[in-house]
Amino acid sequence: MKKTLLAAALIAGFAGVAQAETSVTLYGIVDGGIGYQQIKGDSLAGDKLTRTGMLSGGQSSSRWGLKGTEDLGEGLKAVFVLENGFDLGTGVTSQSDKLFGRQSTVGLLSDAWGQLDFGRQTNIATKYFAGVASPFGTDWSQAQVGTAFGAAASQRYDNMVMYQTPNFAGFQFGLGYSFNANGSQQFKTSSSDEPNVRAWTTGLRYANGPIAAALTYDQFKSAETGSNVKGDTGVNVRSWNIGASYDFEVVKVHAGFGQTRNGWFSAPSALYSDLAKSFSMAAADGLKVNSYSLGLSAPVGANGKVLAGWTMADLRDDTTGDSGNKQQVYSLGYSYALSKRTNVYAVGSYAKHVLFADDLKSTFVGAGIRHQF
Repeated sequence: MKKTLLAAALIAGFAGVAQAETSVTLYGIVDGGIGYQQIKGDSLAGDKLTRTGMLSGGQSSSRWGLKGTEDLGEGLKAVFVLENGFDLGTGVTSQSDKLFGRQSTVGLLSDAWGQLDFGRQTNIATKYFAGVASPFGTDWSQAQVGTAFGAAASQRYDNMVMYQTPNFAGFQFGLGYSFNANGSQQFKTSSSDEPNVRAWTTGLRYANGPIAAALTYDQFKSAETGSNVKGDTGVNVRSWNIGASYDFEVVKVHAGFGQTRNGWFSAPSALYSDLAKSFSMAAADGLKVNSYSLGLSAPVGANGKVLAGWTMADLRDDTTGDSGNKQQVYSLGYSYALSKRTNVYAVGSYAKHVLFADDLKSTFVGAGIRHQF
């Protein structure tokens, strides 16, 4: 009897240890409200588009996900993230109806050696640069920094292997390679051209006290044949970006600069969805764009924050003949925390020369509530 009780106690003890070493977390963001957007210009054949009503993802795109870790001992952990994006108003899955379109990765995390992940995930510019160059980061719909920096517009690559170092005195380095950035990896025969979109992403960031800075580089080569071809074939599209922020406590200042050559990485659909799709992962040999951002954020009282930002994408040389158009976006936002997980917000944004079109303008205003769990 005593042996039976002892065995039961040992089994229960081991079960408790196993449970403590392995964890799976359900998390997410639900964001909805009321919004208005007007888009007009010659690119619409003189028409004017207006949309008033339900706003999904006015501050942050709605999502839910699962993330987990298993302690493998000696500072090493197995990790995974499965994250789904969805439209709150319709319940429809985002990211081209992918079940885990926001992220689907598995990897290893070491306290001493860093993290290695395999799967679909955001690039280094999105991780390191976006939140430094603008107070809006990759959020706030049309106000986001991705309006001017295509490589930082929540750019995701399929089939990616990514390594990130641990934090060394505020410094962190990341490097990733995608075997096909858009869709399943295709077979290449001995007699065919390359059907895959190969992509690189790398960067360095620093964060210590009030100072933050980031330098990133992205490159993809457009497919030479097949369904992944968008624009010119076999062209290397490159983008480098540098940004910094400084927190004066009463106000935090952000700035960024970058250059993109021979194409564009992605454009936020909040500007104009049809044109944005044609600009995503597209190659155009000779295209040259310089990108700029300035912004600030400041606390208002104990729970409020005001944000302001400007971005510009300056088209320096376009082989289509539309040289000289400067897409500019002016934005103002406000957030008020009702609790640690729930806030209300309002945002207004005006864009001109949208996606470098001569006379295309977009006005967006919205207000809503965001809950994190």
